[in-house]
Amino acid sequence: MNSKQKKTFIRVASFSTLFLGLAIAPSRFLAPSLAQNTPVCQSSVLSRLQTHQVKAGETIEAIAAQYQIFPAIILHFNPAWQNTQPATGSILYIPPLNGIEVSTPSGATWQDLADAYGVRADVLFELNGCQMPGETTFIPGTSWSPHSVPKASNYVGLSSYPLRDRAAIGLTYGWHSQQGTEENEFHNGIDLLASVGTPVLAAEAGIVAFADRQGNYGNLAVINHEGGRQTRYAHLDTLNVVPGQEVQTGAILGTVGTSGKPDIPQPHLHFEVRYQVPIGWVAQDPEIHLILANW
Repeated sequence: MNSKQKKTFIRVASFSTLFLGLAIAPSRFLAPSLAQNTPVCQSSVLSRLQTHQVKAGETIEAIAAQYQIFPAIILHFNPAWQNTQPATGSILYIPPLNGIEVSTPSGATWQDLADAYGVRADVLFELNGCQMPGETTFIPGTSWSPHSVPKASNYVGLSSYPLRDRAAIGLTYGWHSQQGTEENEFHNGIDLLASVGTPVLAAEAGIVAFADRQGNYGNLAVINHEGGRQTRYAHLDTLNVVPGQEVQTGAILGTVGTSGKPDIPQPHLHFEVRYQVPIGWVAQDPEIHLILANW
């Protein structure tokens, strides 16, 4: 970014602190469902704005309470009513969660935006449709720690490994450049190399939240665990569990396969660990959870 773009970026970032500094009770604002029934990567938040037609006597405050967002957020998306209550019959645009829309500086990456706004790059990536930054970006206005991984002092990692034997990592968690292009893509998990048909095991006891085919993931099993954690097992050949089923550590969830759209050609288990925050399930580096484990 050039100096002019950086100055614009800083001004917008300062404005956003009006919203990003507000603490929100997680139970009130978009507490995610335990069932993983929606697509793993939804369309961008900005493409999912709702419309609300103002009724007689309704105020911005009352409308905000109805949608469980801050009045300031509604005013941000409807600047014509910054200084007065909206007229009856007016149409307001309502985002599905607290946050603001900002212009994206030319050439900015998700990491640039993360550094400017204090929001994790992978969170921005998922809320904006799992694609490269466009002309505008949605910045969530929910306050949470950007370093969600619990400390080793109060968390000992997952109880087990998702395969019977340790496996080489074919692709690590994080940003990776795409061969033959200048584009980077974020990899939400780790790819553990294993032969097709290798049993895939639950890394922790929990409840099966999803077990079906899901886009690029192919055959996917999702397990919700105590403490607001979730593990995902993708590209499976077979699925041995069903939603709602309780599983113990080490239970066979299915077998390694090549379903969906794997990121590398070698057969592998795509393994994710996610942590529950007010906006949904945020991906973390699975290696941290496996290294902490004492087994």
